[in-house]
Amino acid sequence: MAVWCADEAGPYQAIPQPGASWQSVGQPIRYPHEYIRGGTAKLLTLFHPATGQVRVKGVTQSPNTVLHPWLKQELTAIVAGLPPVKAVKEAAANRAAWARWQDGLSVRFTLLDDLPPLRMLLILDNLAGHKSAPFVCWLMAHGIMPLYTPLSGSWLNMAESIQRILVSRALAGQQPSRPEQLIEWLEAGARGWNAAPTPFIWGGKRALRASRRENGVIVWAVPVR
Repeated sequence: MAVWCADEAGPYQAIPQPGASWQSVGQPIRYPHEYIRGGTAKLLTLFHPATGQVRVKGVTQSPNTVLHPWLKQELTAIVAGLPPVKAVKEAAANRAAWARWQDGLSVRFTLLDDLPPLRMLLILDNLAGHKSAPFVCWLMAHGIMPLYTPLSGSWLNMAESIQRILVSRALAGQQPSRPEQLIEWLEAGARGWNAAPTPFIWGGKRALRASRRENGVIVWAVPVR
């Protein structure tokens, strides 16, 4: 089962961004003393934790009229690239495959009467726009089950994690003056990430290192010459 995460990051202002930067000796970085807002940009994101691949689009605003068409376009391409699935002969078994993902939920949306085979799980934040009936019905019609993070639990959406990485790489220490620059740098950061993506794994190497620190175990890395 393919699992993708969706989120919208920002807005990011076109002002000097904090962060580390490289400067020549004796020539420290200088920021303008004027506080001029040059506009904002946001980053639409689809993230595949199993492979680390990310799909993004920079925009100046992200109402449903902008977000939903982009999601539909990208999700259609993703589903088309998934391995073929065997059609479920029994409608009851197919419906049960969908319904099991609603077990334990206090609020459940109504499943379509005619459901295709389930192809993908889509993790979304608990926002009203993500729950609009036309959008949810479109997802189900394309074999996509939307799952919403609980209130105050948006950290469960791994799209937010990759967004923090991309924003740090693209904007830290930079001085954008226009939204177009923000969009260009954010999208370039995503292309650079996709050139050598890192899969996101719960309880992976980073969790192991944190566990060792908590247990008082220090691991030294000795360079080999």
